[in-house]
Amino acid sequence: MLDTRGSWLADDELASARQRLPIVYVDAVPVRTDDRGQVTLIGLLLRAMPDGSISRAVVSGRVLYGERVRDALLRHLEKDLGTMALPRVGPSPQPFTVVEYFPSPEVTGFHDPRQHAVALAFVVPLDGDCAPSQEALDLVWVTPAEASSPEFQAEMSGGQGRLVRMALAHCGLLP
Repeated sequence: MLDTRGSWLADDELASARQRLPIVYVDAVPVRTDDRGQVTLIGLLLRAMPDGSISRAVVSGRVLYGERVRDALLRHLEKDLGTMALPRVGPSPQPFTVVEYFPSPEVTGFHDPRQHAVALAFVVPLDGDCAPSQEALDLVWVTPAEASSPEFQAEMSGGQGRLVRMALAHCGLLP
């Protein structure tokens, strides 16, 4: 595993970088699957968002300098869902889409008021027990129909609801 302790930017350095260049992120949509590999539940976090609001969200975080995308995925899944989540991430994970977050919500509909971020988005099956940790306030498991409902979509901001719908479409599960 890569030692990332020296890869962190100081807060002022990160703020400066965010004003000057896109930052690479991973977004992970945690799922539970049945014996046939069909998605049965989607895990969504409750967390404080960059704009100060509270919202449902997928697992997300920066890829550090020198860090492989797979390692960043595993690191953020463990950070947000705990060490016993047991994600199934292959040796060369492939995103189901690439999302661009902008400070202005009008550009793509994906919004992060802090920065322009490019996120590789993955659907990640989990086999273990999950417990929200770090900045996550709560974790809820919902069916694909619940996750795509207008009521639940209203609980997600910054384009997270749209990302979940894209993940469901990728899995062939949009009702």
